[in-house]
Amino acid sequence: QVQLVESGGGLVQAGGSLRLSCAASGRTSSMFGMGWFRQAPGNEREFVAAISWSGGSTYYADSVKGRFTISRDNAKTTVYLQIASPQPDDTAVYYCVAKSSLTRNWYSRTAYAYWGQGTQVTVSS
Repeated sequence: QVQLVESGGGLVQAGGSLRLSCAASGRTSSMFGMGWFRQAPGNEREFVAAISWSGGSTYYADSVKGRFTISRDNAKTTVYLQIASPQPDDTAVYYCVAKSSLTRNWYSRTAYAYWGQGTQVTVSS
């Protein structure tokens, strides 16, 4: 079992910045990577970003590429999401995820076995 706890969400103005954190505990040795999804009211949950645990390869949704940065601290089993140049459309509940199987798919929900409780990010204009 892996437990994920997000922090850092809140209210930010357009043009500001925000950093989300997610700390993993439990059987973290089984993780192949971690990432973030988000879900806005009335929308489906969508992929945001992910990072492989060993090599540090990163994957981004087109909508956030160039604005969001994902990173990880292996010693702390923690992943971060730096949100730069936030836009109102970035408003959503952000979920931390952990990947427990070695597959080429990093973009779909089914690739991740563990999910955090979510943290709200609200971007005001």
